[in-house]
Amino acid sequence: MSITTRDIISLSAARAQLSELAEQVKAGAEKIITKNGESYVALIDAQRLDHYHRLERAHIHLLLIDDVTSGLQDVAEGRTRDARAALAERKTRRAKA
Repeated sequence: MSITTRDIISLSAARAQLSELAEQVKAGAEKIITKNGESYVALIDAQRLDHYHRLERAHIHLLLIDDVTSGLQDVAEGRTRDARAALAERKTRRAKA
């Protein structure tokens, strides 16, 4: 859904028209509320916000799966290090810095 100029409203106008804006949002619109001429907050339907949060969680899970896949590939190809040795090396480098 694209935002049009009708979907951008000042904070003071939003205060005066909140019930009407809420009905428009419930019907599918999204509103950008501005403060001092700059975008400030968005007014969206609660179900759409929940949907956005689910999408964000799914994206994070996909990134984690990519990381796990990469790690498993490193193990399969022998690109591993002993964790204690790597931490000790890191501490030594940090102490010298």
